Amino acid sequence: MAFESDKIMFEIYRETTYSRQYRVVYFTELQDHIKEAEISRAMAGERFFDGYVRAYRKDQAKEIIGKFVDRLNNGEPLTAADIEQELKPYMAS
Repeated sequence: MAFESDKIMFEIYRETTYSRQYRVVYFTELQDHIKEAEISRAMAGERFFDGYVRAYRKDQAKEIIGKFVDRLNNGEPLTAADIEQELKPYMAS
């Protein structure tokens, strides 16, 4: 069983502004001085995928997530299932 400190909560969302860009936010890693603004920005967007990745090997998971965000922003038709499949080894329950 993973402890809360052993996992990182994240969300991939699409901005509802003119740019309509996809972004990712790692909620449990936000610094206090930007936490409120980043959470508000994510909550105003359209949720695409969220979950928890294990802190162990988090850098590899973040790299995969970043590549998915880039692909989405380049117009590639991806689904949440595509992301879930790729992240499966890194996801925490």
